[in-house]
Amino acid sequence: MQPLAALPPGAWRDVGGVFTDIDDTLTTEGAITPGALAALRALRDDGVHVIAVTGRPAGWSEAFALSWPMDAIVAENGAVALIGPHGPTVAVDAINSQNSLQRPPHQRKQLSKLYQYDTDTRQRHFAHLKHVAARILREVPGAQLAQDSPGRETDIAIDHSEFTHLSEAQIAQVVALMRAEGLHATVSSIHINGWLGGHNKWQGACWIARTLLGVDDLRAQQQRWVFIGDSTNDQTMFEQFTNSVGVANIARFADRLRHLPHYVTPSERGAGFAEMARALLAQRAGA
Repeated sequence: MQPLAALPPGAWRDVGGVFTDIDDTLTTEGAITPGALAALRALRDDGVHVIAVTGRPAGWSEAFALSWPMDAIVAENGAVALIGPHGPTVAVDAINSQNSLQRPPHQRKQLSKLYQYDTDTRQRHFAHLKHVAARILREVPGAQLAQDSPGRETDIAIDHSEFTHLSEAQIAQVVALMRAEGLHATVSSIHINGWLGGHNKWQGACWIARTLLGVDDLRAQQQRWVFIGDSTNDQTMFEQFTNSVGVANIARFADRLRHLPHYVTPSERGAGFAEMARALLAQRAGA
């Protein structure tokens, strides 16, 4: 990882979009700071697309999709997308997907929700997820569901650092149990997430870029995007994006990352996000 100050002049001049993690990347101590919110507004005002990709649940994300100045939030590690009033002007009605759930026309400018999987598939997956969650709570001493679990639709989350502390051995036990049950499992800065299906943060980013912005091949255009994150569940994004950034608190996970971000901000969490935004805007301005 190089310091963000080592970014070559002009390297991000043509960048037009940002994918960002939320917890401990955009937020600080569980809330967005005035500086990070101002950075989002500055990016929007300069015409930069901003899409959050998070392990947080759809229900938890709804309020932020409505209020934060960004195009969309892709929740539950890629399974669900929430498009609020700051999203693209493309009519959501034009998206031909049986998996979409849309608000009535008079609420169109408030919130729309899109799923990667149809209702039957989601219900079948959720039944197995409930079984796995019960087994984890029964077999891993101290394990507790994340407090945002009531808002989850396509995955399960075990708290390891938000309100409950689990040791590294306990975290490893939860991950192993999830994978033994056929789930994908990742560890964020606060939760252990498990889900069924072929999605992850990178695949979810490709899906929403194609669906909302008409980007058919995000990999071919990844030089026009920046990704910023903070933990091991961001590895797929660090691997794919040349313009990848870690906020300073990524140091906590650096020895567990197979794929490191190319740059790291001087500051942690929301302050680090704001530093990335300032660097991007300066590059776009030719400064």
